[in-house]
Amino acid sequence: MYVDIATSKQNGRIYSRALLRECYRENGKVKHNTIANISSCTKEEITAIKLALKHKGDLSNIGSFKEKIKSKQGLIVGAIILLKSLCDRLKITQTLGNSTNGKLALWQIMARIIEHGSRLSAVRLAGSHAVCDILNLDSFTEDDLYLNLDWLCDNQQDLEQKLFKARYDVTKIPRLFLYDVTSSYIEGMENELSNWGYNRDKKKGKKQIVIGLLTDEDGVPVSVDVFEGNTTDTLTFGEQIRKLADRFSIKEATVVGDRGMIKSAQIEELTSEGFSYITAITKPQIETLIKNNVIQLELFNEKLCEVESDGIRYILRRNPIRVNELETIRNEKIDKLEQLIETQNEYLSQHEKANLEVAIKKIKEKITKYKFSDFIKVESENRKLLLVIDEKKKAEKVILDGCYVIKTDLGSADISKESAHDRYKDLAMVEQGFSTMKTGLLETRPIYVRKEKRTRGHVFVVMLAYMVIHELKKLWKDVDVTVEEGITELSTICSIEIDIESATYQQIPKPRKLGASLLNLANVKLPEAIPSRNINATTRKKLTERRKK
Repeated sequence: MYVDIATSKQNGRIYSRALLRECYRENGKVKHNTIANISSCTKEEITAIKLALKHKGDLSNIGSFKEKIKSKQGLIVGAIILLKSLCDRLKITQTLGNSTNGKLALWQIMARIIEHGSRLSAVRLAGSHAVCDILNLDSFTEDDLYLNLDWLCDNQQDLEQKLFKARYDVTKIPRLFLYDVTSSYIEGMENELSNWGYNRDKKKGKKQIVIGLLTDEDGVPVSVDVFEGNTTDTLTFGEQIRKLADRFSIKEATVVGDRGMIKSAQIEELTSEGFSYITAITKPQIETLIKNNVIQLELFNEKLCEVESDGIRYILRRNPIRVNELETIRNEKIDKLEQLIETQNEYLSQHEKANLEVAIKKIKEKITKYKFSDFIKVESENRKLLLVIDEKKKAEKVILDGCYVIKTDLGSADISKESAHDRYKDLAMVEQGFSTMKTGLLETRPIYVRKEKRTRGHVFVVMLAYMVIHELKKLWKDVDVTVEEGITELSTICSIEIDIESATYQQIPKPRKLGASLLNLANVKLPEAIPSRNINATTRKKLTERRKK
């Protein structure tokens, strides 16, 4: 009696079956008889059956294999098991599917969380983590991961739609969505989507891409888009309306966008789909409303005030904390101007041939940079510079400090002014998402790809990884560790590879106290053992001399 295992590959998927069979002779011919199909058994159970059959004549001694048992440190399992469980729970695994591309995409998401880097570094990382054993992946190289980014880009719309339907049933479809954009600078000049534009990263001389993130009302990502680097905020908004209406089949929704994002053209698009909006207006728009007597300056105070005009509600407030902040910043800048004037005056007094106009030009440039030209000017008297502040014009300039106006077409029966105000402030959650995705744990940049499709696939991977991070932050909110520290702690949990007469499996030890607490809070239980497939990811490129140093 023996165990017969066979594998086959069909349509890019690998299938295996295990049969319990016996071998016998009949009329001098060797024949085989199948006793049972044990394909549904786990790999550990099949290994145990093979081991028992191998020693069926000496079962009494099957437990005394000390001299035959070999053990060594195995692969890292803690972080992979946690992240795989969360991806299952968030329907990401189900959405990506069980194909090789789906599994590679799942590993790219995990690798982004464990140790952000290039596709090459993701392959090297797989060499120390039990990714092939836990995800049932065959060996892969960085080239496979690059092609996987192409696959993610080609299928992103379908995957986002599938994930949306899996996460939100008919009774829980969101009715409010948050949308904002950011930019991410590009190293090098060859990225196909990069272009010159308004660089939020303050990186002079760097091209960029523009990223638009759409989330539900809790800040959980729903979709992400990558635009060319010179795309303005308003031009990205129409895509979100079409996405909600067509791809996600939303019939009723309110979209929250930052000031300057939702203008008249965008409002028309929203209205044509039956959608509503919550946004804020710019300072020039506030001044226009005051000039047209739609709102009055006296209405701005710490408590919310509401004005309705032509079916549009304006919710007004003055933030006293912001008022103090702006006043402090302004005074600090004025102090710097006065210090600069003192420096220039000292220089002029010590150097008779120094050009007075050059010194004046320096002061004027600084005044312009600080945007104080409306109420501050520089004058000279006997080669001495003076800073002249027009207090009346200054008072007019600062009169709207800390003031903001939220605008919505939702009626008071649909949403209170307090709720509309809070929903607009919820855009901070999208900002937090950008912070995590761009410069925090996930680090979208630097971007190690140049092709358009791979850039889009890379950002999509980062968005899916942020979904997992967002969930972990909630699960670990009561623990005094960051998500990054928690992942690092779980990455210390290594398996112990046990070899018994060529039968190999990986035994998982109990984690330390902190690791056990983190797993418990995430409602994840480590298995006692996992199979060892002895398959490793391999890189085609060798480590560069620069990295070795």
